[in-house]
Amino acid sequence: MTLEEISAIEAIRALKARYFRLVDTKQWDAWGDVFTPDVKVVIDGDVQTPGRTPPQEVLEGRDTFVGFARERLTGGVSVHHGHMPEIEVLSRTEARGVWAMEDIVERDGVSFHGHGHYHETYRNDGDAWRIASLRLTRLRRSVLPPAPRQ
Repeated sequence: MTLEEISAIEAIRALKARYFRLVDTKQWDAWGDVFTPDVKVVIDGDVQTPGRTPPQEVLEGRDTFVGFARERLTGGVSVHHGHMPEIEVLSRTEARGVWAMEDIVERDGVSFHGHGHYHETYRNDGDAWRIASLRLTRLRRSVLPPAPRQ
């Protein structure tokens, strides 16, 4: 592995760390900057049922995806974690990766704890690495009891 590849991998890890921090702190404008303007996002259904294709949401473009997340997460609390990244640098401007993920989302009196994977591609526009495509697949989603009031 070259020093340039190692540098790209570390930049992508930092990019994903910003993704998680900014989405959970609801800094929507800054969060939008982690994506390319033409990002394509696919969110698969929660858990695959044998013999049945799960529902899927497809969102195209940075503004569309940021608006979707803002609508879903505003007024609630979320905690997102990414683990064990597998990042492959394809060229000076392209890379791909898979991250194990875990999230907890509380909104409107409903809470869930999810597990799955982010499958992503990244593009470096000469300024920075950004997420060019994202597919979220879920392995499990458990409903949680209401959080205690503080």
